[in-house]
Amino acid sequence: METNSRIYVAGHTGLVGSAIIRILNKHGYHNIISKTHKELDLTNQEAVERFFSEENIEYVFLAAAKVGGIGANNAYPADFIMENLLIECNVIKSAFNHNIKKLLFLGSSCIYPKHCPQPIKEEYLLTGPLEPTNEAYALAKIAGLKMCRYYKEQYGSNFISAMPTNLYGPNDRFDSDDSHVLPAIISKMEAAKKFNDPYVELWGTGSPLREFLYADDLAEACVFLMKNYDGVEHINIGTGLDLSIRNVAEMIRRIVDYKGKIVFDASKPDGTPRKLLDVTKIANMGWKPRISLEEGLKLTYESYLKTKQS
Repeated sequence: METNSRIYVAGHTGLVGSAIIRILNKHGYHNIISKTHKELDLTNQEAVERFFSEENIEYVFLAAAKVGGIGANNAYPADFIMENLLIECNVIKSAFNHNIKKLLFLGSSCIYPKHCPQPIKEEYLLTGPLEPTNEAYALAKIAGLKMCRYYKEQYGSNFISAMPTNLYGPNDRFDSDDSHVLPAIISKMEAAKKFNDPYVELWGTGSPLREFLYADDLAEACVFLMKNYDGVEHINIGTGLDLSIRNVAEMIRRIVDYKGKIVFDASKPDGTPRKLLDVTKIANMGWKPRISLEEGLKLTYESYLKTKQS
């Protein structure tokens, strides 16, 4: 992938896509193609095919997806599976039709079984039942990574897949009703601080263990894989470290400087008890994350405050 290669980043306005563009720019890639949802509806097969026929794309980072937290995934499973399948099918098929040089598909660690041995190796995929609250999203992501594998096996297409752990960072969705755990906690605590609320209520027991990766570290890994990996198997991307939701919430409380209490509502679902990726494969290839959780949370909080002020 040369600095003047024509690179399409699908989903460039989201957490992952915007980070990929930041890192590509940082490394001198200057021929980056992006389209907003209004400009290009990736669920529309005809529109996607027309886009690929017009743009002479060489490389694709497929980061576009319909995403949300436990509540959204649990409430709208039909929407999550349908929209994500359409996006994947349309982009991957058009990439094949127009002989692009390489595509990287981004999945999610929720593809692995709910009660998976820890840390989770790539080969544990499809060895047990999924977490029910995000099964629809996980099934769509499994289909996407398998699609990439099958195109590689049947046609020799250079389509690869990466499975990141839980992500956070600038440009995340901070709507506490439809967001992942870290941005939801940040927005709740900032609001509680503003209104002097005596406590913040969070879902679950606080006991689940989670691994978190800063979005720019993921983007660095994606560029690294695009340049260095052509294998059939998907590759885990993470830190290899996890922490309980309770401890993460305490860390965020210190960063936000919220003085109230944290109350956990055990009547709400916890999700998977533990989800730690085995990152041996990418580590052996020479990549590792650079940004610690505390540093990343500070950067994320600063970005959130700037967004609120703008």
